[in-house]
Amino acid sequence: MSLSRTHCVTLLGVQGHIVEVEVHLGGGDPGVTLVGLPDAALREARDRIRAAVVNSSENWPSGQITISLSPASLPKSGSLFDLAIAGAVLAAAGEVPVERLADAVLIAELGLDGRARPVCGVLPAVVAAARQGFTRFVVAGGNAKEARLVPDVEVTAVADLAGLCDWLRGRTPSEPEEDTAITPDVDDRGPDLADVLGQPVARRAVEIAAAGGHNLMMSGPPGTGKSLLAERLPTVLPRLSRDEALEGTAIHSVAGLLPPGAPLVTRAPFAAPHHTSSRAAIIGGGNGNPRPGWVSKAHRGILFVDEAPQFGRGVLDSLREPLERGEVVIARAAATVTFPARFQLVLAANPCPCAKPGDSCTCPAGERRRYFSRLSGPLLDRVDLKVELQPVSRAELLADRAFAESSEVVAERVVQARKRAHHRLASTPWSTNAAIPGARLRRDFPVEPRSLKLLGQAMDRGQISARGVDRALRVAWTLADLAGRERPGEEEIAYAYALWSGRAW
Repeated sequence: MSLSRTHCVTLLGVQGHIVEVEVHLGGGDPGVTLVGLPDAALREARDRIRAAVVNSSENWPSGQITISLSPASLPKSGSLFDLAIAGAVLAAAGEVPVERLADAVLIAELGLDGRARPVCGVLPAVVAAARQGFTRFVVAGGNAKEARLVPDVEVTAVADLAGLCDWLRGRTPSEPEEDTAITPDVDDRGPDLADVLGQPVARRAVEIAAAGGHNLMMSGPPGTGKSLLAERLPTVLPRLSRDEALEGTAIHSVAGLLPPGAPLVTRAPFAAPHHTSSRAAIIGGGNGNPRPGWVSKAHRGILFVDEAPQFGRGVLDSLREPLERGEVVIARAAATVTFPARFQLVLAANPCPCAKPGDSCTCPAGERRRYFSRLSGPLLDRVDLKVELQPVSRAELLADRAFAESSEVVAERVVQARKRAHHRLASTPWSTNAAIPGARLRRDFPVEPRSLKLLGQAMDRGQISARGVDRALRVAWTLADLAGRERPGEEEIAYAYALWSGRAW
């Protein structure tokens, strides 16, 4: 047979698209022609595959070889096509049976010696193919655990091209060295919230942020615990649901961030970009096929922006749209890619450039204003909780040891508060207080008019915007959920306004 077909998957963002790999053997001078919008890495596959076939003791066909990747209008990138192209070439040459290739999806990179190497993005690739009815997959041993996260599919792991040939000839390929059993990530809660002493208001703000999914900003001199608190916020968040875990795993798979031996991301991710990061690094992008940025790597988790005023103002303002929409849309000439980006934003900032506390500060008032003016009003208006941390004395540290609660204790309260919110919002598409739109919150879950008196007065004085009122109400509902109350009262709304305005200390 001079014609054979098999399948692979190309990724645009985290969305997979089935690609039919066709190989035709013709007469004429020996050579390989690859068509179908391949990128540079894919064009180089011709030389890799020939060396892999020869070094696997298989016969490389003579004559002209034409390889077509359909649909031809869809951009293809990466080295994950190697195994599919090699299998189709050998089938077209009659070296292996063609029948088993027709309904299979082959995903792996090949080394010059024929070894099958793992590639990024196997989970979203297998998910996309399974949705289109494919049930048989052949992947490298290093991707087997990840591929088997998708239910109701048959995954064969091969160590090399010879293993693929054995499978195509009806023999059982030798098992790769990697263990093919799925091993969940270690149940390690990480740092403990009880490690942070002397900051009861800030610890309370972390608990509220976790319970309601609220954005948080902490300001204060160095050494007051801003970074410690941010790093401990994931330890009090609930575990990800199955669907959320698959979403996060798909993004980490495309970005190449999955840890070995633990293919499923079950805990809220924590992303902390450096202040020199560009807008493309934060939001996502790049030449050719766009890559996920930090906002997508933090999907269903925490994006910690430390030393926030040191970031470029344009970089910070680019966070506003993902915060509102929960996704990032990147348009390129070849395609438009959408990345999920539903995260909690945690900002940390020193009070001024010199970062000295109290009377020790030497910065002029104008310089302090310019320093904080890098955080635009529209961005801060999207932050529900603002807390100022003060230096802690030795006596406060010693006294607070008896009252600092562990992450385990706080996490249990957070879980109960989220259950109350989920039950209340069951008739809506949202599951947390921070996510529900303000208009829907006011219409479907009204509070007593007298409880809103404080917010009305602040709005009349221009101290809070309409968006700020909605955010304060969301925080008040979270406070009520933590307290086990049916609805927020004057006390919850007053404290919510104090947290929104940064006066809760």
